[in-house]
Amino acid sequence: MLRWLASFLAKIPFFRSHHFHTGLWSLGHHRCVDNPHHSSELRIVTGIMECRTCGLFQRLPAVLPGEVAECCRCGSQLERRRRTATLGGPWAFCIAALAFYGALLVSSVMMLNVYGHVNVIVMMSGPHQLVSQGMGIIAVLVALTSVILPGVVLLMMCAILYGAGKDDLPTWCRPLLAWYERLRPWSMVEVYVIGLLVAYTKLIDLALVILLPGTFLLGALMLSMAALDSTFDAEMIWEHRSVRAEKGHPPYDGATNPMPPPRHMLSCGTCELVLLAPHAIPNTADMGDCPRCGQILHRRKPNAVQGAICFLIAAFVFYIPANCLPVMTYARLGKGYPNTIIGGVHELWQADLWVLALIVLFASITLPVLKIVSLALMLYCELTRRAWHLIGLSKLYHIVMLIGRWSMIDVFMISILVAVVRFSFFAHVTADPGIVFFAMVVVLTIFAADMYDPRGVWDAAGRNERHPGFLPHQHRHPLKRRHRGHGCPKGPPVVTTTPEPLASLGAEGQP
Repeated sequence: MLRWLASFLAKIPFFRSHHFHTGLWSLGHHRCVDNPHHSSELRIVTGIMECRTCGLFQRLPAVLPGEVAECCRCGSQLERRRRTATLGGPWAFCIAALAFYGALLVSSVMMLNVYGHVNVIVMMSGPHQLVSQGMGIIAVLVALTSVILPGVVLLMMCAILYGAGKDDLPTWCRPLLAWYERLRPWSMVEVYVIGLLVAYTKLIDLALVILLPGTFLLGALMLSMAALDSTFDAEMIWEHRSVRAEKGHPPYDGATNPMPPPRHMLSCGTCELVLLAPHAIPNTADMGDCPRCGQILHRRKPNAVQGAICFLIAAFVFYIPANCLPVMTYARLGKGYPNTIIGGVHELWQADLWVLALIVLFASITLPVLKIVSLALMLYCELTRRAWHLIGLSKLYHIVMLIGRWSMIDVFMISILVAVVRFSFFAHVTADPGIVFFAMVVVLTIFAADMYDPRGVWDAAGRNERHPGFLPHQHRHPLKRRHRGHGCPKGPPVVTTTPEPLASLGAEGQP
């Protein structure tokens, strides 16, 4: 029954689109019958990897534990090998994180005592209070990112590690790993911790604030999930999945054979498996399902420019009221004091909490502007076909992807304040419409960055049309191996130049 339902849903175009079909509806046996280009025509390529930032196909040497493979053109990370055990380290931190998460769900986080009036909150107190104030959309966002998704991604990780321990990665494990990589950025435990600290600093002048065991469990959960991310190696898990070549199309050894034309190759957007076609591949054509992970194959993200522009325009429109309208109102003895985002930063600065003031200023004011301006600049360069600081734009895109979710600090802070400051006429905090606009700015900019394809700006500049073996001299970089850390050999790095571009290897932590 489940397999029949998956096959039925996989035939619906909505579920086969790039941003919605993630292999959950297809177990890898479906082929798009309306597309003349079938994945059965594609040959698996070994020894070659595509940079997901600049689109350069390059030979990838063996990456040893503790080394990082970087793109020889833009410097983006291609692959990293951890020094820890492939499954042992992630299992330990995953079990610890699940234990902390389970204890956090039944523990109190904070207690506020105002002249004998006591209020205690748990993790779901904020969403519950937001719903009672008519802020259902913010309540759902806070509950998903701070309570529900952390538990979901941890359970998914347990299933992934269990499947990875078998001789061959099971078929049911493929959509879980694909979904994990998409949902993990939306699990914002570390951002919630910063929001909790900002809320604590605002409350200490109002009343007696006591941090309960839930606060420390939240910090432990944050550290254990960060350690899990640091030790988990998704590339090794994908390589554990055996791939059968189609009959009559044996794998192509890119390490010993000539480099194929770039227009004839594409890489899977999920597992990064490189495939070779006998003809030039259209950028947005549906090439069927990946033989390793089951995701839809596209050479470039469909509608990347149009979708990113739409999300950016909407984010810019919402950004103006998000900073002009009050995000919350603090009422005391019947008198209300509306607060804007800038007003909150000013209060922290006046209280000599300069570090937190700078964090909130950077996360809530600077980051949204940086994301909008950065993506708009990349879109402008792509549409006008300008080859302007391409390496710098690629690094800027990685920064936008990394810091995008930290703007949720103010949303989490307000959810905590409306939950803990509930003393009727004496004192209470209510969320105002400004927080809805601000949350929409954060979500829309994340969607815009996720939908945009940074390879497009390199394509528009004509850098991916030529054979990689004929790159101009200024775009060639030698292979570099740098060993750092305890037990590594000392001395100058070994440098080896090659006639065709190779990925450069650097030790973990190399600036």
